Amino acid sequence: MTQRARPVATVRVDLHEVMPDLLPYLGQAAYLQLEQFETLSLVAAETDDLRAKGRISAAAGDALSKHQGIVAEIRRRGDDPAEAMKPFADAIEGFGALIVGADWRETLLSALVTGGLLDDFFIRLAAGLPGDVGPRLAHLLGSDSGQEGVLEVLREQIAADPRLASRLAMWGRRLVGDTLLVARSALHLSGNRATDEERIEPIFTELIAAHTRRMDALGLTA
Repeated sequence: MTQRARPVATVRVDLHEVMPDLLPYLGQAAYLQLEQFETLSLVAAETDDLRAKGRISAAAGDALSKHQGIVAEIRRRGDDPAEAMKPFADAIEGFGALIVGADWRETLLSALVTGGLLDDFFIRLAAGLPGDVGPRLAHLLGSDSGQEGVLEVLREQIAADPRLASRLAMWGRRLVGDTLLVARSALHLSGNRATDEERIEPIFTELIAAHTRRMDALGLTA
């Protein structure tokens, strides 16, 4: 008699165990979108390719729209957006300095990698937010971010200079660790490394899988 296969258990994370409070979530997410806007704007200013400049500028505009949407949520609560973002300013600006590459193409990959990972992360966390704010933020952060235009620019650059692929792949791998540290900083962890890692490992596994798909879309190894 053939044994029936056992169903594979799905690990579910109780986000309430690690969730930040709502205002810090909003403040950090808002400032990260502002940093993404500034990074993409820097890249757009550095490239002389007009078609690339247009695509990158469109992606910058999408990041700014997300920032403004999160700011609107902060104001809806009756809070000051600048004050909500202020605690995160130094850390996020330091992170922004770390992801500036040796040229505009590396910095553009930085925007793709870090923006993708952090959008995915804050969308995942949005499921643990109170009331109807979570679905609104998940919808906002999951909206078109100009990612396809950025991918097209990078694909064209790699096609024109095949040696660029190995450099970008190495740069992309370097970015992941710093970006995941930013994500971890948003969580309320107990300080017990073993139990903390067990709680958050499924979240970060999902983030890395999505990152790998983005790198695959460029023909780069994650």
